[in-house]
Amino acid sequence: MKINNLKTIVFAVFTFVSFSICAQQLKTPVLSPTQTLKQNFALGEIGIEYSRPSARGRVVYGEVVPFDKIWRTGANACTKLTFSDKVKVEGNDVPAGTYSLFTIPGQTEWTIIVNKNAKQAGTANYKQEEDLVRFKVKPTVLADKIETFTINVTDITTTSANIELAWEKTRIAFNVTAAIDSVIMKNIETALANDTRPYFSAAGYYYDNGKDLNKALEWSNKAIEQNPKAYYVVHLKAKIQLKLKDYKGAIATAEQSMALAKEAKSDEYVKMNEKLIEDAKKGK
Repeated sequence: MKINNLKTIVFAVFTFVSFSICAQQLKTPVLSPTQTLKQNFALGEIGIEYSRPSARGRVVYGEVVPFDKIWRTGANACTKLTFSDKVKVEGNDVPAGTYSLFTIPGQTEWTIIVNKNAKQAGTANYKQEEDLVRFKVKPTVLADKIETFTINVTDITTTSANIELAWEKTRIAFNVTAAIDSVIMKNIETALANDTRPYFSAAGYYYDNGKDLNKALEWSNKAIEQNPKAYYVVHLKAKIQLKLKDYKGAIATAEQSMALAKEAKSDEYVKMNEKLIEDAKKGK
């Protein structure tokens, strides 16, 4: 009898262990897969980590995601939003750090919430007193249906970008800006005091941001002295001349850049110089 009982116990243990091993080995698709997005922005980075539910034939807003109730803005754990440097979100100061992103969807207006507690699994432990920023945005209707919930960083410039949420036929977007001009100007001043001077980068920044174009032209000339075969540097000088309304000079410089670009087999810059010459001849 004791031997039979022992056999039964051994068989039960073996069956349990075998079942556990099989269960661990069985891999199935995740209904709401996690995505991590990292986007270079200004002098730093924006990071987003979230889970992506799909509609799967359901009505999303108003049913799967109720109106006028706080939402984790995705599935599973709360969506995490990270800024490597301090920014402004819709004009509100947000220090560098990682935050939870909550929303309250509405039919005509959404509330966006940046919450200081980044370690939340859902809305159960949400506390409004931990909010860093709250603001409202208007939803827009999309022409095409988005099956899977998507967050993206769009409309990126050197100092601004939009964070966009899209699902079903609804799109929400809010703006992020970075005040980096004073930092870059100080960096340019420091860099140009060194032996190896980044004249091209400094001239490009001045050109792109509407600063002293005569100084940008001076630096572009010095950059060409550093690298006479660099067609892209010569093209920058032509752009600066065009902006200064030196049309004759812009044409001559663009022709020089185009010759160098042809030698380097850069069709892109050949076309860019052709367009610049065309604009200069029109006095644009």
